[in-house]
This record gives sequence, structure tokens and C-alpha cells, in this order.
Amino acid sequence: MSFAPFDWIDAEACRRAAAGLVRTLRPRGADPELLDLASNDYLGLTRHPEVTAAAAAAAHRWGAGATGSRLVTGSTALHAELERDLAAFCGFEAALVLSSGYAANLAALTALAGRGSLIVSDAGNHASIVDGCRLSRAETAVVPHADPDAVAKALGAHEGRTLAVTDSVFSVDGDAAPLPALAEVCRSANAALLVDDAHGLGVLGDGGRGALAAAGLAGGDGAVATLTLSKSLGSQGGAVLGPARVIEHLVNTARTFIFDTGLAPAAAGGALGALGVLRREPERAARAREVARLLYGELTAAGLTAVRPDAAVVSVRAPSADAAVRWAADCRAAGMAVGCFRPPSVPDGVSRLRLTARADLTEEQITTAVATIVATAPRQANGRVG
Repeated sequence: MSFAPFDWIDAEACRRAAAGLVRTLRPRGADPELLDLASNDYLGLTRHPEVTAAAAAAAHRWGAGATGSRLVTGSTALHAELERDLAAFCGFEAALVLSSGYAANLAALTALAGRGSLIVSDAGNHASIVDGCRLSRAETAVVPHADPDAVAKALGAHEGRTLAVTDSVFSVDGDAAPLPALAEVCRSANAALLVDDAHGLGVLGDGGRGALAAAGLAGGDGAVATLTLSKSLGSQGGAVLGPARVIEHLVNTARTFIFDTGLAPAAAGGALGALGVLRREPERAARAREVARLLYGELTAAGLTAVRPDAAVVSVRAPSADAAVRWAADCRAAGMAVGCFRPPSVPDGVSRLRLTARADLTEEQITTAVATIVATAPRQANGRVG
């Protein structure tokens, strides 16, 4: 009798296909073929000549890879420079660079919480936060979205070490967390506040310094930020920012830092180059927000239902999951890439297109984008679009 240990995968594949949830890789070419409203290149820096030149120079000088974990051979003077620059730019005492934003969230949550402690997590938080909560082995209370009162109630019910965690800007709908209110709740409960600023850095705050800087929380003893270098900074990698003693604690205890190969020098160099451009051109942050408002205004004026953006993500509702998939495919066929979110990737059952408002989009491209989305919008039974 033959034994096929992976036969169960075929049944899972059939279930995914029946539910319309099959994901497909689409390798893209080096030259852009579509108008891009899908990537997270908020400031248009991924192909900026200063950024790519800085990445190439770092690879030539330091090599293609970091050669080892940060505690062995994977820390270079370039990594140290990037950590100093990130901390200074965002207003924190210290920073620690990791291989991805996902790894940064796992590092912070597992090192700052553990058995006997409590993590209070927003229901809309990113999957990396969800996984970090699970791996921390702490008790986790998931509270309603953007509800400081619910956070306060959960924190008040626990005796011992506590931490509240939230995205600064939620990646699906693009709404911002009520950071000042959350910070006050945490101060009252003597709890730490961890904020994933992946979608805030480069877009929010003075010159793009991030959501915590905008809320006056950067540099506070009770606040820690995680972020990614792969969105506004156009590179790759992640970081944790906070008080120096927190960063030292992560160096000694965070498994995704200790046991992972360090960030490649080219990525560190590219991020440093992007920080240089952003310092010199702080208006890019305001332009990204302006483009988001323009997209929202024109799409809603055309009869579509969208969420008012707080940063650079514009979420446009679709009548069903199948309609969202077809809508995104029709946009692609018309020459434009958009994001498509549907269950189970989103918990609330509302499918949508997710648009990136990039700072380098021209007025002509914005007009084209709106026209394409409106022209391809699915019709509901009542004849209305969206």
C-alpha cells in the first residue's frame, strides 16, 4: 500500500479554488509596465538614482551579503550608521536594524512580553503583530479596532507586566490609530506602548518622521516603534526604535535578531540614501498625503465608497469578494496595478481595492487612475457602482 504524506494538500487546494482564494505569483519585469497603485513605494524612492547608487556602492564596498548574524559578523559600520540615522530622524534614543519589518515585530513582541505578561492588541493589527503575540507566550487580549476604552479595560484587568500594541496606520483601510489617547491609557496603567509605524514613516509627521513624532510620543520612555525600510524608504529591512535600554535588551534576547543573518549591505545603503533624500525633500511626505486626498475625493465624487485616508492608503469598497478580484483584474488589463483585499485576509467581510497614493504620481497619472477605477467598477443589483 503506497503512502502519500502530502495528499492532504490537494484537498486544501480544491477548497481554496472553490472559495476563489487562490494566490498566484506574477513576476514583473525590470521596467515598469503598469501604472503602479499597488506597491508600498509611497515616496517613489525605490528607483531614485541616489537610492540605487547608494545601494550599489554599499554592495561594492561591503559585499553582497552580511555574511552572518548581527552578533557574529553581520554588523558593519553601515548598519551602525543606519541605526544612528533612523533614531535621530524619528526622534528616538536608539534603533536596531533587522532583516525585515516582520522580524522587527516578532523581535519586539517576544522580547518585551512573555509568560505572565499581557499584550493588548487591536483587532485590525497586521499579521506580523498577530504572530508576534502568539510567539511571545504572553496572554493576549484582542480588543475592538481603534478603541482606547477597550484597551484601558483590558489593561486594568491584569496584574503584572502589560503592553499595548497597534499599527500606526492600518494597512487595509488606511485609517490611523488614536495614538495620543492610547498613550494616555498606557501611562495611566503603567503599560508600554508598541506602535508599528510601517505605513506612517515617510508619510506622517514633520517631513515624514512618522506617526509617533506627529503625536509627540517619539523618545518617550514608555513608547517603542517598529518600522520597515521597504515602504517609504524604498529599500528592504526593518527596525525597532526606542529607549537605549530597550534596544540593548533586544540585542540580548530577541531571537529574530540573534539567530537571523544581518540585513544585506545594499539594503542598508539604500535606506541611508533614501533618508538623505527625505531630509532634503521633506515635501514628499505632504505630497503623498495630498495624492491620497485627491484620489479619495475624486473616487467618492464618482459614486464609489472609499475610506477617508489618514495617510497614503486609499481603500475602495467592492460589493463582494469575487467582484473585488474581477475589478483588480480589469484594472490590470487596462494598464494599472491595484491591491485587492478579500476574506480571509480581511476579518470584517468587506472586500476592497487598496490603492497606494505615491508622492511621485503626476496629475495626469492621478486622472488616469481615477478614470480606470471608475470605468472598471462592478455594478451592484441597483445599478450603482462599487
